Amino acid sequence: MERHSQAVRAERFHALHREPTVLALLNAWDAGSARVFEQAGCMAIGTTSAGIAYALGRPDGERLTRAELVEATARMAAAVDVPLSADAEAGYGATPADVADTVAELLAAGAVGVNLEDAAPEGGARLRDAVDQAERLRAARAAGEEAGLRLFLNARTDVYWLALGPPEDRFELALSRALDYVEAGADGIFVPGVSDAEEIAALVRALPVPVNVLASPQTPPLDALERIGVKRLSVGSGPVRAVLDLAGRIALEVLETGGSELMVAGTLTYREANELFR
Repeated sequence: MERHSQAVRAERFHALHREPTVLALLNAWDAGSARVFEQAGCMAIGTTSAGIAYALGRPDGERLTRAELVEATARMAAAVDVPLSADAEAGYGATPADVADTVAELLAAGAVGVNLEDAAPEGGARLRDAVDQAERLRAARAAGEEAGLRLFLNARTDVYWLALGPPEDRFELALSRALDYVEAGADGIFVPGVSDAEEIAALVRALPVPVNVLASPQTPPLDALERIGVKRLSVGSGPVRAVLDLAGRIALEVLETGGSELMVAGTLTYREANELFR
């Protein structure tokens, strides 16, 4: 991607987090889904590591290689004109230097934002030590500066997502980590799994950076999130799982009856699908 164009997208992505409205960030897994989301009106797009993994026949959880992640990110960035934020999972490596390399490659692929989570590798504690995670975030921040790009670094804490500890303790644990991550250079904080409106509002009041939550049936609707002050709403692997489910139901209909109602209901025509990429 041409550097000036990427720099403009980076500035635009930061600006979208300062709007009074919530940035609804749909998470794509390939160039096709990215284009569909852009055509639907998305002002920016995120990637989903789970979706990329599924498309390659893998489960989620850093089962990709860094090269595969970067290649998929590059295809999506090239397919759209809006800012793209890349799901870097836990950074693809054991050390802060590894994280820096991952971020540098994702930026070179055309991303302007990176999501970095604090989930630990399997087999030990479920979250990384907060001091260690802060160092990884500093490395990511430095990689953005080295690239000469205004990276939007979104730090994710999985306290709620993994349901760690007693429910009454999760808010303080998530907030403590979030504040450490802001001090380490995070531009935003992502707390997937938190859905109580009062807890979300308390996070917004306590944090000096934009708060990102994950859409779910329990999450307050968009207008309520806007009143609370949330700046970003992500959907994670929801769309790709919905697409896989629909594909399975289409297959069942064809196998059982030879019918095609599900396949043609509301479906893009062949011409419309081709036009997405012209």
